[in-house]
Amino acid sequence: MSNFWVNLYKFPRFLTSVFIGFFLTTFQPIFKLLKNKNNIVLFTIITISLISLFYKIIKIMTGLS
Repeated sequence: MSNFWVNLYKFPRFLTSVFIGFFLTTFQPIFKLLKNKNNIVLFTIITISLISLFYKIIKIMTGLS
């Protein structure tokens, strides 16, 4: 039974390392792309467009328009 509590105690550290690893492996290619100035402009335009698109979709779906 003590083995269970030891594993339960280690779970938050495991979960934290999984999340950090996920974000690092996800965003590492994006950071490599952002070293070029042309890619920064393109990435910014795409990001702003996606955020505004999602905002408009959610606004229409909730009936706040």
